[in-house]
Amino acid sequence: MISAVLVLSFLIFFHELGHFLMARLVGVKVEVFSIGFGKKLICKKIGNTNWCLSAIPLGGYVQMKGQDDTNPTLKNYDPDSYNSKTPWQRILILLGGPGFNFLLAFLIYLFVALTGWPKLAPVVGNVMKDSPAFHKLQKDDVIVEVNGVKIKSWDEIPEIIQKSDIVKLKVKRNSKIIMLTVTPKIIITKNIFNETIKRKIIGISPNGKIIKVKYSIFEAPVVAWDKFINDASLIFKGIEKLITGTIGLNTLSGPIGIVDVTAKVADMGIIPLLFLTALLSVNLGILNLLPIPALDGGHIVFNLYEAIFKKELSEEIMIKLTIGGWAILACLMLIGIYNDIIRIIH
Repeated sequence: MISAVLVLSFLIFFHELGHFLMARLVGVKVEVFSIGFGKKLICKKIGNTNWCLSAIPLGGYVQMKGQDDTNPTLKNYDPDSYNSKTPWQRILILLGGPGFNFLLAFLIYLFVALTGWPKLAPVVGNVMKDSPAFHKLQKDDVIVEVNGVKIKSWDEIPEIIQKSDIVKLKVKRNSKIIMLTVTPKIIITKNIFNETIKRKIIGISPNGKIIKVKYSIFEAPVVAWDKFINDASLIFKGIEKLITGTIGLNTLSGPIGIVDVTAKVADMGIIPLLFLTALLSVNLGILNLLPIPALDGGHIVFNLYEAIFKKELSEEIMIKLTIGGWAILACLMLIGIYNDIIRIIH
């Protein structure tokens, strides 16, 4: 429980730090920097900003001079206020939060890649009967190369197989190096969204041994970036499937579920917890970019409108959209909490 609260608080702090730094960069005064909502438990003024810890640790905020989400019509045009800045400067401030979430995830993956990434060893554990690899590969074979690419871990093998019609393997067996050629077969299976897909296989599975793969200073940024992009792609696809109805609202999770998963992962060790922290950070960044009023993405849309049409949205439309945005967020939060409770009960 404590680990979950610490992780979520850290993610929120980093998100709001992005907003804070971008606001200061363009000369906007930040009046309050709070982790949590509701009653302020602890506050300390540093410079012109009150740094606070509030009672409800389900979010956080930076309150900039001239900005009020509860009443978007309140305006202040002092030189150091949010509203005195150009739409593009405001967009920079708004992008700061999600941008820092993405940066955090990348830095976590970079750290793990440099210090040792736990992965499955490229050692065969089982060969499916009558599969393309049957009679060719054996248990405990170490796969050294696939189609000329040196293999460090098991996860690299299926990626290459998916792109190949012929698979040439360099295998270490009983201290001897042998060369094998296997033709993959196509099977029909399900992806993580329960969609039917075609997949190439040769019919082998790993022996389950975990190794730590350390990447060079040149390889690590590429590995970290690829992992970040993969996470972001999965989250975008998940949102798309949710909108199109491919997956149901019952798959949504709320704060209870996130705390539960984080607490369980924390018991598994520091590396799994770091991976979850990075994934949650990417998720937080992407969700905040959704074009929903009250989220960063909604405010970005408002500012883009002002930048393109050279005028602000009317107060009436702004109020209606803001109320609608908060209503959407409240509904999603309640659905997530309901799903969390149902999962715990069952």
